[in-house]
Amino acid sequence: MKKVFVNGYGSIGSRIVSFLKDDPEITIIGIGKYSPDDKVTEAISKGLDVYVPENNLKNFKNYNISGTIDSALNECDLVIDASPGGHGYQNKKNIYESKNISVIYQGGESTTGDKAVSDLLFNSRANYDQALGKSHVMQGSCNVTGMGRILEPLRDAFGDKIIRFDVTLVRRWADIEQTEKTVSDTIEMTEKPHHGDDVKLYFGKDAPLYVRALKVPTRQMHLHIMDIRFKEIAPKPSEIHRIFENEFGVATLWTAKGTKDVRDFAQNMGFNFTDTNMIHIHANMTVSIGDTVQMMYSDDQTGIVIPENHMLMQAMLFGKSYNDAFSHTESIFNMNEKKQKLQEHFSKSSE
Repeated sequence: MKKVFVNGYGSIGSRIVSFLKDDPEITIIGIGKYSPDDKVTEAISKGLDVYVPENNLKNFKNYNISGTIDSALNECDLVIDASPGGHGYQNKKNIYESKNISVIYQGGESTTGDKAVSDLLFNSRANYDQALGKSHVMQGSCNVTGMGRILEPLRDAFGDKIIRFDVTLVRRWADIEQTEKTVSDTIEMTEKPHHGDDVKLYFGKDAPLYVRALKVPTRQMHLHIMDIRFKEIAPKPSEIHRIFENEFGVATLWTAKGTKDVRDFAQNMGFNFTDTNMIHIHANMTVSIGDTVQMMYSDDQTGIVIPENHMLMQAMLFGKSYNDAFSHTESIFNMNEKKQKLQEHFSKSSE
């Protein structure tokens, strides 16, 4: 039985813990908290042990704290660092490296430059085996993860028949539970978005991928508009959809009018955190004209990286093969069942 500590309990940390508790191969030591707020009470009410920085103990005197983060790290085999972006690097330098602990970092960190947390950005569809035996690995952000679930199958199916990919990321402003974050009434352009460079870390630095990004005032997922240019006549939409029929974490929907439709269905079905944990191809929007296919797919923002963290954890902690890790993740997340329910509800025949 391996012991895991989740350092942070926000959008990502709370989701990861909710699934890890169902994993019989894992014991959760607890979670790390840095601010005394309602999330501390929530965690304790769910039976989680809460650990805090030693120099901040006095601020948690009104809570039943289990100890210091330092003491928790002494007991664990792996840390999932779910702290805000940039703090993962600080934690690596200040507390993780000296204890020789394996750590998974999240998408707000970097794998390049002076503040790199790792030399590997993980995407299970592209580079699972490269994470075997690694001690420090960064999980890609939601947009970067989502693009991998689309790009890799396309490259596998069509190879050098593809000339280039052009992707416009229409990004949500904040997660649903980030109520403290104001959703501004503006469409914000992102200058030099990191997503394209991040994807090329697993897709290939010379890959013909071009990315632009916008933020729009919604909390209901991301939407990617992807143009795929071929050397000759482009495949039909049906050929594009066919390659995703058996893809993990990719559902093909026909009648969803928007991202909120998908989220509302997830809520009605009782999906954890109202997440689908997957990509949704909006099949009615796929068009093939001449040498170009245009497709649109929505990305389940924070939810999409949670099964990825679980896959990465198995590579780092247990050294499992991809197939073994995939089977175990499926047993915890029930992705195939969710996919089937989504596709049945938003099927062509329901029009």
